[in-house]
Amino acid sequence: MIRIIGGGLAGSEAAWQAASRGVPVTLHEMRPVRPTAVHKTDRLAELVCSNSFRGDKLDNAVGLLKEEMRRLGSLVMRAAEASRVPAGAALAVDRERFAEIVTGALATHPLITIVREEVTAIPESSERDPVIVATGPLTSDAPVRRARLAGRAGASVLLRRHQSRSCSPSRSIAARSSARRGGRSFADVDGMDPPKPSRRSGGPAPQVPARSRTRR
Repeated sequence: MIRIIGGGLAGSEAAWQAASRGVPVTLHEMRPVRPTAVHKTDRLAELVCSNSFRGDKLDNAVGLLKEEMRRLGSLVMRAAEASRVPAGAALAVDRERFAEIVTGALATHPLITIVREEVTAIPESSERDPVIVATGPLTSDAPVRRARLAGRAGASVLLRRHQSRSCSPSRSIAARSSARRGGRSFADVDGMDPPKPSRRSGGPAPQVPARSRTRR
């Protein structure tokens, strides 16, 4: 069985893909038990920002990605096509219709159990019973902070964090702690980066950019 925390786009798609391959899924979504400031319904995969999935032509990267998802039996793409509205070369959807289709498909799948409650601690994850954390910027702080303090960074536990204006790929909790430009970490859960390691603490020394060579 796979446990998925978060019923947004990523969580809904993950649940559908796993169940379509015969794997039982428990999908946790905290709404409506714990609402957010921007969601208006309790539907899964509710879009709260733009209703556009960007370009849909095969001459660009986002269009190719959509086609790959279609060929893999994506529920998100199926719902998007069924709720499509005119938007030129872009793929835009009717928000309510889109979320309604995704919610209906997941709720009626015999291998998917939807649990409406807030998960306050990330469950143990293993190869046999993996846990996927597929939450977005409106995630409650409790499960992510506890996972960080406990050092739970298993490869099978994924954390999806994205900014409110654009989505970024899913990243493992371990990957979030990797250094980025100047030693800063990626998207710390508390909105603050941890202190940089010092030479006294045995951490790596800051990297000095190499001088550029000028040909004579």
